[in-house]
Amino acid sequence: MNKLSITDLDLADKRVLVRVDFNVPLDGKTVSDDTRLRASVPTIQHILDAGGLPVLMSHLGRPKGERVPELSLEPVGRALQDLLGREVVSVSDCVGPEAVTTVKEAEAGSVVLLENLRFHKEEEENAPGFAMQFADLGDVYVNDAFGAAHRAHSSTEGVTHYFTECVAGLLMQKELDYLGGALADPDVPFVAVMGGAKVSGKIDVIEHFLPKINTLLIGGGMAFTFFKVMGLEIGKSLLEADRMEVAEQILKKAEDLGVRIELPVDCVVAPDLGDGVTTSIVTRDGIPEDQEAADIGPETRSLFAGHITAAKTVVWNGPMGVFEMAPFSAGTTAIAEAMAAATDEGATTIVGGGETAAAVSGVADRISHVSTGGGASLEFLEGKELPGVVALTDKG
Repeated sequence: MNKLSITDLDLADKRVLVRVDFNVPLDGKTVSDDTRLRASVPTIQHILDAGGLPVLMSHLGRPKGERVPELSLEPVGRALQDLLGREVVSVSDCVGPEAVTTVKEAEAGSVVLLENLRFHKEEEENAPGFAMQFADLGDVYVNDAFGAAHRAHSSTEGVTHYFTECVAGLLMQKELDYLGGALADPDVPFVAVMGGAKVSGKIDVIEHFLPKINTLLIGGGMAFTFFKVMGLEIGKSLLEADRMEVAEQILKKAEDLGVRIELPVDCVVAPDLGDGVTTSIVTRDGIPEDQEAADIGPETRSLFAGHITAAKTVVWNGPMGVFEMAPFSAGTTAIAEAMAAATDEGATTIVGGGETAAAVSGVADRISHVSTGGGASLEFLEGKELPGVVALTDKG
């Protein structure tokens, strides 16, 4: 993705309008997870160091075009202020006279945070009249919100029509470099690890990846649709009956391409799912009719870890089981540990966002790149163009 980056611009005395992804969880009026705020700090700090004024805009939650006080970005501004150690001026709207005046009067070295973009229905409608108002708030536009880049909204796509220079922020650049690099020129062996509940959510990613990878490891709920194709008893485990044909096609295509597919050889089963349930470990051809498999077993953990630690490039998307419940978390934890070990050995390891990013939080600092975008990273890995990226200025 040959796009201009924030490092290509002279930002001295410029008002820099930055689309960030501050869609963070709130506990009342407190930010309960500041991962996304921390991820934006390098770009904000770069602007400040270069003598520019960062003017930040983001959505939060789904207020559906209404002003919902519980979804104000004001608590986010306080948390960001603590992280940056400097004043963050929160504005009560994202467009209009107050926003313009605040930006105009902001002192050098401060940061301006506009109010929730989705308090206006025009944001998600990508309304030109709304997007045009952003031009009054900045001299250059930076998109650092990879997690929102797959949406053609006013703040990601519409806004770019009213700025001469539209560039990628440091976080956006990192996402494009890692995800793009994995797809364009990976070091081999290249291993993809796919999990999560459903085959349907990963079909396009798997099909886009198959010609590029050496090995595909499949875990999570999606594995049982493949088991069913193989004629195995899956008990009460997750099944997408309408995706069995697709699963069969994937197995055939992998065989034709010489790609090795590894499915779980053992599973953790229980009569019901819950935190206090009694579990047992069975081979994949021994799942009882009245039980549900909800994690990969110890032999599979070892098998998958072996492939991961022998790889030079690994991309992982989707947990290995119902990892938010303690009895079914060991498989996902084992994969996270294997990813970290592979990185220690010099491999490039990439975790696609969403649930998987949450699952690796304990070893995130030992993984090459943990994507901040759930849906965006998935669409990028499917080979789709992201409107928020396409709209940025090409390098000359």
